[in-house]
Amino acid sequence: MDDPTEQVAGVDKHVSLTVDVHFDFVCPWCLIGKRNLDAAIGRLTSLRPDIRVKVQWHSHQLLPDIAAGGVPYQAFYVARLGSAAAVDARRAQVQEAAGAAGVQLAFDRIEVMPNTRAAHNLVSWAVSTRAGFQPASLIDRIFTGYFLDGVDIGNPDALERIGLACGLDAARLAEHLAASRRDDSLVIPRSPQAESVRGVPHFVINSALSLSGAYSPGAIVDAMLLSTGDQENR
Repeated sequence: MDDPTEQVAGVDKHVSLTVDVHFDFVCPWCLIGKRNLDAAIGRLTSLRPDIRVKVQWHSHQLLPDIAAGGVPYQAFYVARLGSAAAVDARRAQVQEAAGAAGVQLAFDRIEVMPNTRAAHNLVSWAVSTRAGFQPASLIDRIFTGYFLDGVDIGNPDALERIGLACGLDAARLAEHLAASRRDDSLVIPRSPQAESVRGVPHFVINSALSLSGAYSPGAIVDAMLLSTGDQENR
């Protein structure tokens, strides 16, 4: 999404700080990273209320070649990791990190590994067509729909329900999703930093300092302060 809406921390405009976030909806680490970022911004507000934070969200599909209708989720991961035991071990690792971020992932509810193109295009469309729309709320609902409720976020009907819950106009939303059904080859906008992104979540702070992975809130705050030249509060 080339023109994302702001997420703001702080009340004064003395110092500006931008965080570019590259993510995909089928990545549990991205949901964890988003929650950690939210917590980090809250901490930063307490430490430095003069800092204004702008979060820019950038779609980065991990599995663009997945069929439009998706594939069976459990079978996909067994084939990817080699065995059911390996899948269980990986999920235990993810659950531990998710628990620390205040999230309980429901892998057992997920039936479909979707193609996330339609979900990303929905966010991009919402940002480009509704003035002042904050994408963070829609992004969060898509994440939680998938990882907490097992919603097939590749299904336009499911995306329509999520969009309506976020206050998107019903008629225009239906028109957009109908167009998406007719043409599933729409290109997702890429950020200027996309070529350097090797995995998600990937954060770029003030276009200079990069963090790749689901860093803790404390580590994100440290990086934010470093990018502003604040050594004392780190």
